[in-house]
Amino acid sequence: MKVYHGSITVIEHAIANAGRDRLDFGKGFYVTDIQSQAESWADRMSRINEASGIVSVYELDIEKAKNNHYSYKHFEHYDNEWLQYIVANRTGNTAIEKYDIIEGGVANDRVIDTVEAYIANMMPLETALRELARHQPNNQICICNQRVIDDYMTFVESYKI
Repeated sequence: MKVYHGSITVIEHAIANAGRDRLDFGKGFYVTDIQSQAESWADRMSRINEASGIVSVYELDIEKAKNNHYSYKHFEHYDNEWLQYIVANRTGNTAIEKYDIIEGGVANDRVIDTVEAYIANMMPLETALRELARHQPNNQICICNQRVIDDYMTFVESYKI
């Protein structure tokens, strides 16, 4: 599958452990199969850093990685399981199950207020889940294992936005 990473740098050789802690799916290299989403992220980063936005494009063979016994988790919806996993990562809970590849919705501007209100105990679980259910998830893929990147992801090209 073709995947995209938006930033201000061409990234030919991705590093799984170089990202920030406490992101949606934890530390890893994040890509999406939605080109416009990567372009939006690159644009946002370019404005913050006063630099050109860059989208790096890759081919990622998730099926082959799964067939070679790499652990894979796919969150289909903004649901309780997704919410609890996001909350655990964002609050630094290291007791959660770790995966080599994690795919699912982004806690972006459309849903982050709900997630943060739930984390702060300002919104009960039932209300948070009802709010999240109103949104269709976009998609992010977090690769947490460097071997998956090295063996199953190939840099194709990059372009400025």
